[in-house]
Amino acid sequence: MSVVENRYDFVYLFDCQDGNPNGDPDADNSPRFDPETFQGLVSDVCLKRKIRDYIYQKAQQNGSVRKGYDVFVLAGNTLESRQRQPYEHLKGQITPEGSKTKPSDIEIARQWMCENFFDIRAFGAVMSTTDFNCGQVRGPVQLTFARSIDRVFTTEHTISRQAFTGEKDIKSGTGTFGRKHTVAYGLYKAQGFINPVFARKTGFNEEDLALLWSALENMFDIDRSAARGAMAARGLYVFKHESALGEAPAHKLFDRIQVKLNEGVVSPRSFTDYVITAPESASLPKGIELLTPFALPLAA
Repeated sequence: MSVVENRYDFVYLFDCQDGNPNGDPDADNSPRFDPETFQGLVSDVCLKRKIRDYIYQKAQQNGSVRKGYDVFVLAGNTLESRQRQPYEHLKGQITPEGSKTKPSDIEIARQWMCENFFDIRAFGAVMSTTDFNCGQVRGPVQLTFARSIDRVFTTEHTISRQAFTGEKDIKSGTGTFGRKHTVAYGLYKAQGFINPVFARKTGFNEEDLALLWSALENMFDIDRSAARGAMAARGLYVFKHESALGEAPAHKLFDRIQVKLNEGVVSPRSFTDYVITAPESASLPKGIELLTPFALPLAA
């Protein structure tokens, strides 16, 4: 499969209703938001976690992961255990010596990690922090924080449980109380970039790219929980450049995707409260094509 040779810039839309799309541990796990504008925020790390989980499940074959599509940052596994793998598979060819590992051995280990882990090929990784030094990789795929189009309204709900945690708690005579935070509704927009210069170094290829688009469309469907409410991917608008360096600045392309409230709507509560417009292909700079791997019909 050929390595990605074109630059891509994309706008990704998703929403959340009556849930918490990304809790902030420093704020009692309440939804992240901009304290000045009250727009909701979802971190790039949160989105990458969902992409990783989708790819890992998609790559399952007969109880094992298809070669080349394992995940480096995987729940329940240490990074050291993953970095040890190339030194075990290539035992006799390369030797782990921590900070004294030969540069040539580090490069061989780095290449092996890129070949075997999707998220390293896509997002990059720092793999020089254990005795099994695999170097550092700068990934071609980058995402921004997602920000809601309008301000979100967060609510703190008190919840109760009639069952007791332990025998000693029965004496209290009451159940356990807790709290749950939700946003009534938020339509979020993230921006992404794919740099073919780095793709050549990691081996990020056309199949990887197709899987990334698939993950962005479907990842919420394997991440359901009561806390996250109803979350859905609502649109992916991809600007494909003819060349590796690109034909126009990304921010000028992003400005062409307009998301606005329908007339008369003050407090949005569903995706249908919005209208999305995008440029006609003929109006784009020469050498740029607008792709929509998935999206609802755009407004005329």
